[in-house]
This record gives sequence, structure tokens and C-alpha cells, in this order.
Amino acid sequence: MKKIILIEDESSVVSFIKKGLQELDYNISVAFDGKTGIKMAEDNDFDLIILDIMLPDINGLEVCKEIRKNNKTVPILFLTALDSSENIVLGLESGGDDYLVKPFKFIELVARIKSLLRRSSHSNGSDTVEINDENIYQFSDLKVNDYTKKVSRSGNDISLTSTEYKLLLYFLNNPEKVISRAEILEAVWGVNYELGTNVVDVYVNYLRKKLDSQDDDKLIHTVIGMGYVLKKP
Repeated sequence: MKKIILIEDESSVVSFIKKGLQELDYNISVAFDGKTGIKMAEDNDFDLIILDIMLPDINGLEVCKEIRKNNKTVPILFLTALDSSENIVLGLESGGDDYLVKPFKFIELVARIKSLLRRSSHSNGSDTVEINDENIYQFSDLKVNDYTKKVSRSGNDISLTSTEYKLLLYFLNNPEKVISRAEILEAVWGVNYELGTNVVDVYVNYLRKKLDSQDDDKLIHTVIGMGYVLKKP
């Protein structure tokens, strides 16, 4: 039985979500404020966190950042009444994996939960990327250890957020292939966002800034009108 913690202060929303998910055989724990949620997340091994942004004590974005200090992998789904692209990107950049705008339908919540829970494994790469028995990816001078989650280029360590890391792994599993924004959204975030959302472009730029030290060292290239491709400089 999958264990989920819901960090939400609105009792009506808590009742609605908890009842529905329990009927689907999920084990649901509840925290009504951010401090309690952080403590419960630290003391328990949850499979997923549902986190409201507007909490009475600590903003949900800060709660997410605190949880990410000790747990880089647990999926975090934001609940928010703020649906602008800027707010969505801010939530994802703080360490969230997905978001759901209030009010929402329960069937959509379940779909997001299932998507996040199953999005934990990656297919093996192609001949262009070397992957040894210890899940170490080697592409040009870029090295990624998928056990320790360490990333380095030319021997220099690179610190990535959880979403940036997932994005990089997706590129590494599809080297030399032109990947559309829609494909990236589905693979990295697990859902189809509206086409106007620029979250992919934002995150690709974040990743580029961390990976590329010089213009001629670029690994991720833009293919105008089509998407992006990972190829050697």
C-alpha cells in the first residue's frame, strides 16, 4: 500500500482528498501546517507528498525546500490556486515535481498521483551514451552516477535540482534524438501541460547554464520549431 502525506490546512479539502484516496487503498497521513509536515516527512518514508502552497505558518514552497534538503527523490505534488506560468515555474524550481490548480477534479488528482508514482525508472540508453553496471552515464566529458545522483563535467561537480536531474537523465537516455517539448513534458513531469507553458524552455536554460562553461561546449542544442537534442560539441 502506497503511503502518501497530505500537507493541507483546509479541512474540507483534506476530507475530500483523504476519503477518496483511502477508497483507492492509499495510506493517507495528514499535516495541517508546514512545520508538522516537514517533521512527518523527515520521520517517515512516504511514497508521495501532496503539498498545498498557501499554508498558515510556512509557505509551501519553503516547506518543499526543507524536505528536499534530506530527501531528493520523493515525488512532491503541489496544490495551488495560483495558475500563472511564473508561479508554476517557481513551484517546480523549489523542488516540486508537478502541480494541480484548485479547484480540481478528483479523477485528475488520481491521474497525477499515479503518474508520479510510476515515473521512477528509466530505460537504458543507446550506443552513444555509455552506461556501466553501476548505472554511471558517460557522454562526452559529462558523467552522471544514477546511484549517488552525482553529476560532473570535466571533473567539476555540478549541483542540480531534482527536476533538472530528471531532465538531464531523459536527454541521456535519448542522445542524438530531437525531442519535442511535448515529449519532454510527458517524460519529466508526467502530464501534458498547455502548450503555452514555457516550463521546458525555462528548465533547459537552467540546465544549460550549469552544464556549459563555454559556448563551444554546449551539449543541449535547440532545433528551431522542433525541440532540443543532446549531442557532443
